[in-house]
Amino acid sequence: MGPWIGRVVLAGLAFLTGCGTERVPVVPVAVKAPVRVARCVLKFPDALAGDVARARLERDISRYVRGRPGRVVYGVLDLVSGVTFGQGEHEHDMITASGVKVDILTALLLRRSGGLDEGERDLAARMIKESDNSAADALWSRVGGGDAMSGFYRRVGLRETTPGPSRFWGGTNTSPADRIRLLKVLVRGGKGLGAADRGLVLGLMGRVQKDQSWGVSAAARPGDRVALKNGWTPRPFIHNTWAVTSYGRVAGPGRDLLLSVQTDQQPGEGTGIETIERVSRMIGTRLDALTPTTTRPCPTNPIP
Repeated sequence: MGPWIGRVVLAGLAFLTGCGTERVPVVPVAVKAPVRVARCVLKFPDALAGDVARARLERDISRYVRGRPGRVVYGVLDLVSGVTFGQGEHEHDMITASGVKVDILTALLLRRSGGLDEGERDLAARMIKESDNSAADALWSRVGGGDAMSGFYRRVGLRETTPGPSRFWGGTNTSPADRIRLLKVLVRGGKGLGAADRGLVLGLMGRVQKDQSWGVSAAARPGDRVALKNGWTPRPFIHNTWAVTSYGRVAGPGRDLLLSVQTDQQPGEGTGIETIERVSRMIGTRLDALTPTTTRPCPTNPIP
């Protein structure tokens, strides 16, 4: 082997040796995380289950009310689901007592196209938040008394409400159905009542003082907003009993509940409050069950 050929062989050996010792770069391989495929389901209203749940609730409330003293009537409307029911909701001889104070303010707002003056706004706040009777006397007079209130009731469609005689606004008679109608106007508008006026009334109802926040507020879940007005009065000429009422709006995720519970011939104020809150709590706790849904898997073969 000649010197030139030897150099070529040695060079080749050196090249091979170098290839054997050099590290080959490692290229990372991307590993995909497992993909979670969401199960496709469709939701449908379960009307039959809803009817069964409502019948059970009405039965349970009726059973409870039968064991309570005096008269107990109520009405329910959920503006989100459209669910509506009640017991004695058209009995229109239920005394309102201070519950009529919302009517007085609403009627006055309809008469004041330019809004209330400062003094009237102060009276309105005291009448609703504190249930001040002197403030109610003053505004009842300004609105025009019972005759003017009769016109107001016709205008807003409260067919089952009769104003108290003369200056006795607390003697106004009404029904749970009419309390619901009034609340619906306050929430959704109409009948000539503007958004600002509706906001004023509902805002005051949402800030009643703490010792007067009992009643239909028992239907509220944690975080729900409540706007209500209560009424309570002794009735010395009816066996020394009491009339106790509560109506209002309970709104939150998935519901906008309008509720009125009225009692009469109660042995005391506390008994009436206890009954109202028990009925309200039963309704609030079980309302969602009245509009259940059922699920079905999505179709696997789409329509061409």
